[in-house]
Amino acid sequence: MRFKIIGKIIFHIVFFVFLTIVTQIGGILYIASFLIISNKIKNHKLKRIITFVGSYLFFTFILIPKITPFFGRIKISDNNKIEAHNFITKLCNRNYVTLEMYDVLTDISVQLGKESSSIKLIYLDANFPFFDGFPLLPHLSHNDGKKIDVSFIYKKDNKPTNLKPSRSGYGVFVKPKENEVNQTENCKEKKYWQYDFTKYVTFGAINNEIEFSKQATKKLIKLIASNKKVSKIFIEPHIKARLNLNSSKIRFHGCQAVRHDDHIHFQIK
Repeated sequence: MRFKIIGKIIFHIVFFVFLTIVTQIGGILYIASFLIISNKIKNHKLKRIITFVGSYLFFTFILIPKITPFFGRIKISDNNKIEAHNFITKLCNRNYVTLEMYDVLTDISVQLGKESSSIKLIYLDANFPFFDGFPLLPHLSHNDGKKIDVSFIYKKDNKPTNLKPSRSGYGVFVKPKENEVNQTENCKEKKYWQYDFTKYVTFGAINNEIEFSKQATKKLIKLIASNKKVSKIFIEPHIKARLNLNSSKIRFHGCQAVRHDDHIHFQIK
């Protein structure tokens, strides 16, 4: 009996930590459901689940977007110019940025739309809604509302498309050719084993018929670099060379991070 109780306590602690890491607010609401629904209430387990799920959805989609502007952050809303690649990003509250970054994203998405009216700025992970310094794992720096990952642009039947090669947006790489710098090999030789870890978080490869669009992705990166408020852009060295990009804002992110030949990271000052 004692081991069963200890096991339950460990499970609840682990689940609380997991929810907090993945969603920021989920752990608190999980604990709240235990405080609201007593063990003495009939069908308390089912009612706790309903209370947790209901309160989580209410906070995530209704309450939090209304209050975050008071804390200096704003939800990225999908429209005809910009959208999240995956619903999970929105469900897990990973779609918030500062007001200044929101303006930057709006400007870039509008400029991108002028290049091709059918192409949207597709973002992956942004930031959590509250508190500078709270890590958005597994990212090292998405903790202040000023960073975001956006997808490369791909083509289908030789035309730009909003389709992406993985469900998560990560993990399907535009790999270096034989004559290009292979930064992944260089980093892994230096014992940075995590460098290509994102190959395990694709959640499934899809749209096998699409190809990386050099032309459209180059235009996107140049649009990002031309924005005066953007301070840094991270992509793999071989992508920078292949696209013949020379902006001083485009940098190598370091072996302590993960490879960036599946997405573009950029940030503002």
